[in-house]
Amino acid sequence: MRQISLRLPDELITALDEAAAKLHRTRADVIRQAVEYYLDDFEDISRAVEVLRDPADPILDWETVKHKLLSDDGRSV
Repeated sequence: MRQISLRLPDELITALDEAAAKLHRTRADVIRQAVEYYLDDFEDISRAVEVLRDPADPILDWETVKHKLLSDDGRSV
């Protein structure tokens, strides 16, 4: 595992220390998990944007999708 260093505003360090104390974790553990969550979300959002920008991808009408999801098991969307 490699080590990095970073600078954070005092308010963020205070919030980090509070979270670490509540979770019974170290600062490093909380930061590591936060970065993992962020990167997972970033990957998902990037993929969603890529799909939305694909002109070959069919466009679904939200009202039709919502109706199908709420009215049955959603398999016929």
